[in-house]
Amino acid sequence: MLYYLFSYLDKLDFPGAGVFNFISFRAAMAMLASLIISIVFGKRIIGMLQKQQIGETIRDLGLEGQMKKQGTPTMGGLMILAAILIPTLLFAKLHNVYVITMLLATVWLGLIGFLDDYIKVFKKNKEGLAGKFKVVGQIGVGLIVGCILYFNDDVQVHKRVPADYVLTADEELVTDVHQADTLSDTKWIRTRDMTTTIPFIKGNEFNYNWMIGDSQKSYGWLLFIPIVIFIVIAVSNGANMTDGLDGLATGTSAIIGIALAILAYISSNVKFADYLNVMYIPMAEELVIFIAAFIGACIGFLWYNAFPAQVFMGDTGSLALGGIIAVFAISIRKELLIPVLCGVFLIENLSVILQVGYFKLTKRKYGEGRRIFLMAPLHHHYQKKNIPESKIVARIWIVAMLLALITIVTLKLR
Repeated sequence: MLYYLFSYLDKLDFPGAGVFNFISFRAAMAMLASLIISIVFGKRIIGMLQKQQIGETIRDLGLEGQMKKQGTPTMGGLMILAAILIPTLLFAKLHNVYVITMLLATVWLGLIGFLDDYIKVFKKNKEGLAGKFKVVGQIGVGLIVGCILYFNDDVQVHKRVPADYVLTADEELVTDVHQADTLSDTKWIRTRDMTTTIPFIKGNEFNYNWMIGDSQKSYGWLLFIPIVIFIVIAVSNGANMTDGLDGLATGTSAIIGIALAILAYISSNVKFADYLNVMYIPMAEELVIFIAAFIGACIGFLWYNAFPAQVFMGDTGSLALGGIIAVFAISIRKELLIPVLCGVFLIENLSVILQVGYFKLTKRKYGEGRRIFLMAPLHHHYQKKNIPESKIVARIWIVAMLLALITIVTLKLR
């Protein structure tokens, strides 16, 4: 909203109004606003949650210090959502298709998580929202996001190709934003196909149409949309699984957010994209504003969520965080990097799948279920080994940082 106000003032030659034209300034302001909302107003929200007696119900799993968390305010994900949405509405271009997509995904997944927490807290149902309804909601997000990104005319990429490259029906030569291009042996083309990035491979581009043999690029959505749905479900549930220790999901999400911010800035800047030989995504620069608010929200929430936690995010926050990361990565054509970037979420998810699967298999075979880990998700395994909670969280953060660095390095490591 402020962007439009200052754009109008800039036309009137109002001093300083032109600064809102710079992505770096608006991103910094979005992060600052997000931090202020989550830290300054966060304490009031926590007080309100305590007054309403919205406390976490803890199941006794025999973990050290676990029962001390009984009654800690939950549904703190409302703080995260507010700290993401308000700065984005203030500083981003609201007519931008990528911003609209991210806002839609954030609100939708936040509502699913809120319903789950509401049933747990106010209806006193420890199971919360039935799993099938969560999955239906996540499928809905994936379906809408997939359709927007595949069919919307504003969603396109620019790629540098050899000068003798023959254009297909869905491609056209670009001359408007690459006028300074002096390389005579190459040219830029614009395409609406869903080309994405494959890590560690030379010529690291993959088109969903190729996999189903669709040379006319008419049916790629039959593969793309199911993949989007799968990624949204997997990453949002992975974040939810990771949210089991104080500050674990919040800090990990902030680290992932920083890596995504770098990738988004590079992909939306034609000079950096050209230098690193990656796809240039027009209009994606507004995603930098959104992810800056996301990082600020995570760091601000960590102020109260770090050990010992004064508030938990609940599913209101964890489902939204994971879904945001998934949709954002897909929007900047980096979804195939998710297994590396979100490796912590992936491992937490796999630990549960392996534990349950192995237990059922051995029960059928031996009549008694056996376990791979002392407890799943994986962070509880280390708790069972009597490693202090704060140390487990710090070490997982370090792993998340290493994975984020590897993800960024893939820009040139191919």
